[in-house]
Amino acid sequence: MTSTRRSAPGRVLAATLFSLALSWTAPATAQDRWPTKPVRIVVPFAAGGSTDVVARMVGQKLAVRWGQPVVIENRAGAGGNVGADVVAKAPADGYTLLMASGSITINPHIYQRMPFDTKKDLVPITNVASGPMLVVVPESSPVKSVKELIALAKAKPGSVNFGSAGVGSQVHLAAENFADAAGIDITHVPYKGEAVAYTDLIGNQVQMMVGNFAAASALLGNGRLRALAVTGKERSPQLPDVPTASESGLPGFENSGWFGLFAPAGTSQKILAQVQRDTASVLAETDTKARLYVQGMTPVGNGSAEFAKAMDDESKRWAAVVKNRKLTTN
Repeated sequence: MTSTRRSAPGRVLAATLFSLALSWTAPATAQDRWPTKPVRIVVPFAAGGSTDVVARMVGQKLAVRWGQPVVIENRAGAGGNVGADVVAKAPADGYTLLMASGSITINPHIYQRMPFDTKKDLVPITNVASGPMLVVVPESSPVKSVKELIALAKAKPGSVNFGSAGVGSQVHLAAENFADAAGIDITHVPYKGEAVAYTDLIGNQVQMMVGNFAAASALLGNGRLRALAVTGKERSPQLPDVPTASESGLPGFENSGWFGLFAPAGTSQKILAQVQRDTASVLAETDTKARLYVQGMTPVGNGSAEFAKAMDDESKRWAAVVKNRKLTTN
């Protein structure tokens, strides 16, 4: 009869090999798990603006899905460049992400010296949400329509001031795009965030803005703001009585705002794919779609390649506006 019992030395050898196998596989398994600690999402504008609102909404949902805190950090300045630079220079480990807006496609055309290279230092993950913008004036303003606003600006060139979330922000370029289409001369007054600019708009320190739908629509009425037009192709179901800019004397004019996630270049494809996949899942949830709908936005959740292509196309359009408006800084 043949025995299968191992000798004492054999048992020791087997136990040693098993321990070594565990020591090799355990670190690999830990490395494969992500996230294992809090994730930071940098918002390159002040709290309260549309970029901040979207980041907090999505971050809250991702925290539940990931089982880790998602911390929103506002790093305002230079039309989004300050916050974007923080992420561009962060470790490429997935623990620092950027919630950016259209400023990421605008600033390379305006700023003569960029602190980072948008295409080389940042990787687009997914476009989270997009939507039309609103042409707004203080409710105390005598201007009741886009045509009246254009007429006022033409009668007194340079006298109409508009606020923005900073030089190069999508709120800045939306108004420049509007002015370019209308053939008017208006004066830019930059702020460190969209919410801050609305405070001065309500107080008539500036006379107009082309703001992101979410932030601007929340301030309509009650002696605060009046919406003259929506910049989408069609009227907004949330504001059916507000005409489109195209209906209001600027045929064919459209201007959309968007908010998307980015990571430092060099972040592993596995982490990027997980962030994209989990964000898309969050955006597909009924309550998320409902919250975005109320704010005039549509969830997107597309892949990196599609997002990058849309950004390239938008960048070309902004290049033309920047050239026509002779915009530059530093």
